[in-house]
Amino acid sequence: MISRPAIRRRPAAEGRAYVAYAVGTVLLVGAVIAGLLVGAADLPVRGVLLALMDLLPGVSVDHGLTPVEYALLMEIRMPRVVGAVLVGGLLAVAGAGYQGVFRNPMADPYLLGAAAGAGLGATLVIGYWDVESVAGIGVVPLAAFVGAIAGVLMAYALGATAGRVEGTVTLVLAGVAVSAFLSAVQTFVMQDKVDELRRIYSWILGSLTSVGWTEVQLALPYAAVSVFVLLLHGRLLDVMTVGDEEAAVLGVDAAKVRFLVLLAASLATATAVAISGLIGFLGIVVPHAVRRLAGGSYRRILPLSVLAGGAFLVVADIIARTVTAPGELPIGVVTAFIGAPFFVVVLRATRRVDL
Repeated sequence: MISRPAIRRRPAAEGRAYVAYAVGTVLLVGAVIAGLLVGAADLPVRGVLLALMDLLPGVSVDHGLTPVEYALLMEIRMPRVVGAVLVGGLLAVAGAGYQGVFRNPMADPYLLGAAAGAGLGATLVIGYWDVESVAGIGVVPLAAFVGAIAGVLMAYALGATAGRVEGTVTLVLAGVAVSAFLSAVQTFVMQDKVDELRRIYSWILGSLTSVGWTEVQLALPYAAVSVFVLLLHGRLLDVMTVGDEEAAVLGVDAAKVRFLVLLAASLATATAVAISGLIGFLGIVVPHAVRRLAGGSYRRILPLSVLAGGAFLVVADIIARTVTAPGELPIGVVTAFIGAPFFVVVLRATRRVDL
């Protein structure tokens, strides 16, 4: 029997969700426009807005931008901003997925060895392969993508050998072991290739400088599949918050849901690091902030994390390329400055870590 308070709270919760979606959309659109306008070269606001309108189907307007301004907008700033939205949204929704599976707000997209695998893959090709691209595809992003997937699969395989791959503790411990091993191998490679340290650290700290339409187009299919699978499992993650045994009583196969969500979240993480390198804290900060503002249902947390994560990284990228202009900070440094204090707040607010 449903109590009267529960009936009264539901409309309020739905209204709160609609407000959150509207705010998230406005923030993302505002961040994108700011990202297109802000930079070393000034672009006219009216011209940029009209150029964006001109991209809409069935709309044709004279934007008034010069050929140089239009090329700067469409070939440099636009793919970089789209890449930031893509990476931010993927890391945030992956973080939300990991937190839902492990029932722990401290879980992040790199928990199962994705970061260590991506770092090792990128370090290997930077140190030992003097080739920039193969068939038009950058070898560093490709190696990072493969390394991230390999790291997660190694963690999952190691957890399976323990006979309890469905257990969250087993997976976490396997991820820690795999990350430690891969990081050790990466450190060895870096010591062997000291002359490439600057390039390696530049990738490890994250950057969107080299993002173009090619990288965005290559990442889109993987991003679409991973986000779709994660959004599809929002309701099941809500059910799993009560525990595996209780979820089984309600007809939910917790092991299957965990596998699919981790697979999709790992694919999203690998796609993100292939574009931008390693960007920390975003996968913790954004889902936790969304949870505080919109409630604890993953049906809302997952889509809102995509919106908020995209907006967050676009703003972080604006800071990265303007605070030391004409130089540029690694975007991972900016997210760390923002995320580290927030991480402390989350840690203090989390009284019990339930893995």
